Amino acid sequence: MKLHIANMTCGGCARGVTATIQDVDPNAKVDIDLDSKIVTVDSSASVDQLVAALNEDGFPPEVQ
Repeated sequence: MKLHIANMTCGGCARGVTATIQDVDPNAKVDIDLDSKIVTVDSSASVDQLVAALNEDGFPPEVQ
């Protein structure tokens, strides 16, 4: 799945987003493109689970 996270602006944000996703699914593969603010996730967790966790941690995503 691809997520656009508009307020992800730095490496610290990228690490926070990765940590949030891996809290939901420790085996998730996360690829982040900071320039486009796109996060590509390969996870067994549902989109709804990941969106809820990212919203809770202050990184509201838009599903692409």
